[in-house]
Amino acid sequence: MEEIQAITAVHHPVRRRIFDYLGLYGASQVTTLARALDQQVGSISHHLRMLERAGIVERADAPDSDKRTSWWQPARRSFSWSADDFDDSPSNALLAREAERTNISTQLQRLKSWHSGKQQRPEPEWSRAAFSTDTLTWASAAELTQLSDALRDTIDAWRTAIDREDGAERRPVFVFAHGFPTTP
Repeated sequence: MEEIQAITAVHHPVRRRIFDYLGLYGASQVTTLARALDQQVGSISHHLRMLERAGIVERADAPDSDKRTSWWQPARRSFSWSADDFDDSPSNALLAREAERTNISTQLQRLKSWHSGKQQRPEPEWSRAAFSTDTLTWASAAELTQLSDALRDTIDAWRTAIDREDGAERRPVFVFAHGFPTTP
């Protein structure tokens, strides 16, 4: 089970962007992060310390051995949790549910930004490669858990299998899926 400190730390909007950036680009300097995320260096440093305390990022050695600059890297690749994991503590349950709402809002905002055209539209091949999939079916709680595990394993295997040295043009892509009980 995830620690509530890690969940609440990573679901702050700026900290989520830092975690995502480091996940995509690897170890980076504070100044690089500030420039890429359009934030102040002091703000980035503060958020990195918060993420470090929660075990989400860690300090990295400077590739050029220059000890005057601060480099950071992700300490982990992903999170898996449910707000229900914290039902035994009312205060933690409240924090987890708020983090869950923030996470969903972040996911939906990325999707809205794509569909509204706020992001620069890529070449047609990239637009055609984007997808949306959904289904409505019957499942038990155990079967839904099995689907969740299979999707996570599939995405992890897909991400790991990408050959970064083959010369193909790659861009950051955001993939998310939700499965939950509902009514038609």
